Amino acid sequence: MAEEVKIGTVSHYFGKVNVAAIDLTDGDLAVGDTIRIKGHTTDFTEKVGSMQIDRVDVPKAEKGQGVGIRVSEHARIGDEVFKVLE
Repeated sequence: MAEEVKIGTVSHYFGKVNVAAIDLTDGDLAVGDTIRIKGHTTDFTEKVGSMQIDRVDVPKAEKGQGVGIRVSEHARIGDEVFKVLE
């Protein structure tokens, strides 16, 4: 079982484009990282293929920033986001 560290929470979900807005409250994130989104009815793992800050593609983001990430499943506001450590 891989170790997971909390990096933030989902602040919004855009259903039409399958994008989760994530506030990085506890850590940083980079393209290529694997994340797990977990909540009351949510639990899935996803590799970060791309992410954006203010609609601009970025390779990484740091604690305190908000990013948008395309996800394969429905994420919900308040879901916790964990980085999976290999």
